[in-house]
Amino acid sequence: MDLTTLERLPLWIGGRAHSPTTTRYGEVTNPATGEVIRHVPYANAADVDAAVNAAADAFPAWSSTPSLRRARVLMKFRDLLDRHRKDLARIVTQEHGKTLVDAEGSLTRGMEVVEFATGIPHLLKGEHSDSVGTEVDSWSMRMPLGVCAGITPFNFPAMVPMWMFPIAIACGNTFVLKPSERDPTLSLRLGELLQEAGLPDGVFNVVHGDKEAVDALLAHPRVRAVSFVGSTPIARYIYETGAKHGKRVQALGGAKNHAVVMPDADLDFATEAIIGAGYGSAGERCMAISAVVAVGDVADSLVERLAARAKRITTGPGDAPDIEMGPVITCAARDRITGLIDRGVSEGASLVVDGRRPTIAGHASGFFVGPTLFDHVTPDMTIYREEIFGPVLIVVRAESLNDAVTMINENPYANGAALFTRSGHAARRFQQDVEVGMAGINVPIPVPMAFYSFGGWRNSLFGDLNVHGTDGVRFYTRLKTVTARWPDDGSAAPGFHMPVMG
Repeated sequence: MDLTTLERLPLWIGGRAHSPTTTRYGEVTNPATGEVIRHVPYANAADVDAAVNAAADAFPAWSSTPSLRRARVLMKFRDLLDRHRKDLARIVTQEHGKTLVDAEGSLTRGMEVVEFATGIPHLLKGEHSDSVGTEVDSWSMRMPLGVCAGITPFNFPAMVPMWMFPIAIACGNTFVLKPSERDPTLSLRLGELLQEAGLPDGVFNVVHGDKEAVDALLAHPRVRAVSFVGSTPIARYIYETGAKHGKRVQALGGAKNHAVVMPDADLDFATEAIIGAGYGSAGERCMAISAVVAVGDVADSLVERLAARAKRITTGPGDAPDIEMGPVITCAARDRITGLIDRGVSEGASLVVDGRRPTIAGHASGFFVGPTLFDHVTPDMTIYREEIFGPVLIVVRAESLNDAVTMINENPYANGAALFTRSGHAARRFQQDVEVGMAGINVPIPVPMAFYSFGGWRNSLFGDLNVHGTDGVRFYTRLKTVTARWPDDGSAAPGFHMPVMG
């Protein structure tokens, strides 16, 4: 194939497709075929500067737009997302590989955040106190920050950006999105739909790229806040670098999410839930269950069920009918995952289901890893300690719920954890004692609804505030408190002493 004939994606700046000045381009592949399907520009500092300046120029008018009018733009945007959801899902599947059903589901979760953001007139209401002193009133106001940036991962090209920019722009900010260069096309389509919804030019912008673009955003003096979702090492770098440049930062990192299965659990239910949570989207979810903790004598029966169900998972291209699991994102990701499976075998874990060399008819060049299951894993093994980010489930055995919770609490990651049980007492102990940001009771992936906030503890989050929900509103605004007096004459003018209300 002559790669010079492939489409070259533009940037999205000032409400329109924008030709970059950079000469560096990367390849976007279809993971199911391994074929290069388009090229993506790697924006340089000049490209980033153009996007940030467009956002900064749009900020004064947008921030002074009544919040109800901003909400109406988002209402139209939400309707457009719903109208085009099938086409948007196809873009995600083509570049990411996840099944169409999964892609559409992730789009729906993003739309829920848009719906939450349409309530911004209520969410921005401050507090008011009448007569805090003689003829003195005081109240608080939530004010927008300015230009905000989002740096988002490949695994959710629709949902994760929509955790960020709908709330940011609803609050009166303008936004520059740096999506993953691995599946960048959807972000441009979101820009087109926002423009169709009536969003003014420059309020939402897209720059593609790699570390050069990220560093330019982190250092740019007109960027006030940065949101990030990705791996823990990069999250730490984003947080430290952004803070060094005086920016507000929320940086969500990696995860090693556990599902604890008690002896009294409904094993058929738990098995199906864990299979979906572990192998859905080929395990490329920050909230995927990757470690199953079998408590007491439940382990043998649970592993038998998990193995039988894993072997029945249909793996293939995400746009084919009746497929449950698609490929992983790149050849490098496939090789890294299979290397970790090799490492698990060499370190003594029991490989119950081996997915290293799946046969996918007609897709020999695709980036496929089949469902993989390990038993008798111990916390010192690499496959327990590292975030695999692929379709690999590991089973660790524990004597008691206390032992299981201790294991989770000693893990450096603390995004989410789930418990499967019929015992209300065990559930209450678990939800109180487990040290993670999101806990599920008989819910394997406890991702909160949009009106709550998403975020982990320890090495899974750097910063004080989570994404979306009320934490999102707090992150994208700063508090201003006004104290006012309207005297009839100057008799009550303050003197040189410390002012005291009364």
